[in-house]
Formats: sequence, C-alpha cells, structure tokens
Amino acid sequence: MYQINFDDPIHVHFIGIGGISMSGLAEVLLDRHFTVSGSDRAENDLIRHLEKLGAKVSFPQRAVNITDDIDCVVYTAAIHPDNPEFAEAKSRGIPMLTRAQLLGEIMKHYDNSIAVAGTHGKTTTSSMISQILLEGKKDPTLSIGGIFKAINSNIHVGSSDLFLTEACEYTNSFLSLFAKYSVILNVEAEHLDFFKDIDDIRNSFHQFAKDTKADGAVIINDEIPDYRQLVDGIDARVITVGFNEGADYHASDISYDKTGEASFEVTGFGQDLGQVRLSVPGRHNVGNALAAIAVARELGFDMDQIRAGLAKFGGAKRRLELKGKYHGATVIDDYAHHPTEVRASLEAAGRYPHKKLYVVFQPHTYTRTKAFLDQFADALSQADQVVLAEIFPAREKDIYGVHSADLCEKVRERGTACEVFPSFDQIEEFLQKNIADGDLLITMGAGDVYKIGEDLLKQEL
Repeated sequence: MYQINFDDPIHVHFIGIGGISMSGLAEVLLDRHFTVSGSDRAENDLIRHLEKLGAKVSFPQRAVNITDDIDCVVYTAAIHPDNPEFAEAKSRGIPMLTRAQLLGEIMKHYDNSIAVAGTHGKTTTSSMISQILLEGKKDPTLSIGGIFKAINSNIHVGSSDLFLTEACEYTNSFLSLFAKYSVILNVEAEHLDFFKDIDDIRNSFHQFAKDTKADGAVIINDEIPDYRQLVDGIDARVITVGFNEGADYHASDISYDKTGEASFEVTGFGQDLGQVRLSVPGRHNVGNALAAIAVARELGFDMDQIRAGLAKFGGAKRRLELKGKYHGATVIDDYAHHPTEVRASLEAAGRYPHKKLYVVFQPHTYTRTKAFLDQFADALSQADQVVLAEIFPAREKDIYGVHSADLCEKVRERGTACEVFPSFDQIEEFLQKNIADGDLLITMGAGDVYKIGEDLLKQEL
C-alpha cells in the first residue's frame, strides 16, 4: 500500500472531495502543506471552505481532472471502477488509496490516536471526547462524522499529538486504522448489504480490537453480548464500561431533569469519581459519556476537566437537535436510522415535556428497512403519531420489494396511528393541520427529512 510521508508533501487528488469525511482529510493535508485537488458532482459549503484554504476543485468528475502532476488519488467506497477519474488514474498507474487507508496513514503520525467504533453513538461519543480535549486545552486534531457544534465543523486541525476519529465498520473501513485507544460502543446487525450476518460483523469488530496498539487500550461496553469474544487474544489492555457494577467504569443513581438530561454517579476501577451532569438527554448518552470518561482518564485528564467538558457538551448536529418552535410545538431533528437508535431517541424524547409526540420518519435504504421492518415498527410505536416519508435509497435501487407503506401497516398493527405520504409537501400539510401548542415533533432519519422541520420553522418567521 502507498504510504504518505508528512515530511514530504505531495499532490493528492480526492474523488468525491465534498463528503464530510473526505473534506476533513483534505483539510488536514492542506494544513501540512500538501497540494490538494479534487472533484465532485456539485459545490457545497465544505468544498467552498477547502477552496478558501487553497484546494482546487473541479465539477463534475471527468477523466481530464487527472493531471500529470498528481502523485496519489484518494477515493471513497461510493466510487466504482467505471468512474471516469478512477479509471483514468488506474490506467496511468497513479498510486491510489481508499478514504480509510488515507485516514490510517494520517493517524500514524500522532502518538495518541483515538478511534471510536460501534453500530450507534459514534458521532456523539467522538464529540463528547472532543469537548473534553478542548476543555483541557490540548488542541487535538479531530475528524468527526457530523458537525460538532463547539467548532461548527467536522474537522479541527490541532497542534498536539492527539488525533481522534470515528471508525466506521461499513466495508470494513475501520480495519485500515491502528489506534492507540479503540472504543467499541455496541455491536449489532447493520449494513447487511455488505456484511453476511451478525457473526461476520462481530469478526470485523474483533479484528478492529486486535489492531489496537499493544501499549494502548480497548474501551468496550460490557453489555455487548459475549463481549469477551470481541477482545479475545488482543495485546492491548481491555477497559469495560457500562451500567453493570462489574464494569471498570459504571454509572449508578441516574436521574433526569425535566428535559431528560441525565446526572449520575461514576465509579472507576472501584473508586468513587463523583457526580457527572450531562447537557444532552437519554440513558444512551450516559453510556456514551462513560466511554468518553474512560478515554479521557487514560489520557491523564482529571475528573474536574472531564465534568466541565461533559457539562458543556450540548450535542452534535442532528442528534436530538432542538430546532425551534412551530405553532407552539417543539421541533427536534435526529439522525436515528436503525431501530436501536430510534428506540433510544424516542425514549429520551419521552422525558421532554409534551402533549402529543409526532415522529416524521424517513427510512434509510431498502435493505435496512426490509431487514428490520418489525423492529422499526416496535420502536416507532412509542410515538403518539407516526408519519412516514418514502424510503431514502442512498446507494440502493428499488429492487427489494419493501416500501414505507409496509412499515406503516406494521405500526398500525401495534395500535399506533400512522400515515404515509409520497412527498414532503404532503407531510408538511398534514402537520400544519394537526400539530398543536405543546406538542413535540421529531424529524428522524439519515436522509433529508430534516428539511420538513426547517420548512415549517420558516413559516413562523
């Protein structure tokens, strides 16, 4: 595999530079005085930011964008061999790296690297750790899979030896990373368009744990079924977190305020570490915070710094994000797109003061919807009224024989009111007629469902 030398900056070209992760890696290289070019289908704010920093970006993706002075080409899993730039780079024999391979190359240049993995909670936990690092004035380099409000970006290029990134399991991309501190939040069936089954997924997480540096640690949720199998035979230390008293770091005496934000007592390796208060809602965020605490303690942070960072953390963008008020109803947006995430978000929202809970859910990908149809119905049934948009296909085609109407029928079978509409305009019209003062509206999904809440809020102006 081609290796990047930070002491010898070269010209790197990104196919699909406008993605949230690719743009972040491009910014890191620009800071290290690399020449950066790239291409994408259309301009966006991330690309405009890179252009201001000196990147040259072309639209659309064409073979002529691969010029003689390019030393290395980086591409994502969404780029296929028939992509004109991919094919041209291949024919020229230009060294090529996947996005994950470049991320792994960058991580090698930091003594204290942190990779946060798991089916759910990666962005929130990465942001929690980041807030603690910033609070401790450590100036880390951060690569997060969502917009972190403290920096209003997904990327921060720091000056210290700390590097933090999310570690995504899709296409086994996290197996290109070799972190000093690896976090495994949870392991569930997901991305079944790539993985064969849960055993296949667990094998990948086991390899991710094994790839952790021997002088580092794996921080793992001990509520993962048979978690010991995931860390069997690894060289790094194993630190467990969770709600069981046997966990190295565990929470007790959990309480919630009127908006669902949690306070809890922390015990670490048998020592009472005192109370921690969060500024984000839900029991699932207590679990995320325990992982953040364990990482921060490994890095030498004291509990006062950790407490201050977690209290200051107000959530990541699109993670139970308060958007505003519409006709007296509270509007929240959330990225949940897996049944476990939907359930956790709705449980947290249930503690927020409201009369009636409306959820506008946009299923994400046909394969995920088909695989978890009943589980989605169970989770969504916590709401008073479910409104379904059509499935957001992402990378897939409509060949799987499943549609939102099938999910709607399952929700109704569980006694919860449900409607499905083919367009956002029709969903907004339904909400305009039905939402009342004191209600709670959550737009939910990994696609573009957030636009519905934003459109409604514009009508309040």
